[in-house]
Amino acid sequence: MARTDENRRDRERSEVRLDSPKGMRTRVLPTRRRGGRGDTFGRATEGIARGMGTPWFLIGLTLFCVVWMGYNTLAPKSWQFDSAAIGFTALTLVLSLQASYAAPLILLAQNRQDDRDRVQFEQDRQRAERNLADTEYLAREVVALRLAMRDMASKDFIRAELRSLLEELDRRDADEAGFADEPGSTARG
Repeated sequence: MARTDENRRDRERSEVRLDSPKGMRTRVLPTRRRGGRGDTFGRATEGIARGMGTPWFLIGLTLFCVVWMGYNTLAPKSWQFDSAAIGFTALTLVLSLQASYAAPLILLAQNRQDDRDRVQFEQDRQRAERNLADTEYLAREVVALRLAMRDMASKDFIRAELRSLLEELDRRDADEAGFADEPGSTARG
């Protein structure tokens, strides 16, 4: 029994997404998973909050209020459902309800964005650390190559050494030729 609970917890931990808000990562209530997408509610509310932050939403809400107030002001009394005399109470209630849902949706969207930014920041930091390590490694390799190149013989050095060897051989030949020219000396084989 304990083994199955442990396996279930391990599966749930492996399904945790880092781009979902912290509150959504620890599941208190069971959720239905459709097509591998566990955070459907978060995505939907984020889309609604994103839509509420557009100029079209503000224009639509303004038109809705104008139509509501115009209808309840200009329509015959029997057709009106919200009286201008009492300050459009139903409209105020509708707008208050919309605002009471808008605030948490916007906060949820901000929290989700903060979590995504945190994950992105961590990935950027890791990438920067890898780049720094690679750069340091390459710098050490360049220094090692420079040191190795300093110890290597250049063409000019080899030419100078060969010239000095040739001069030394010419001197030896001249010395031997001069020694052989002296009377009473025997030439070496």
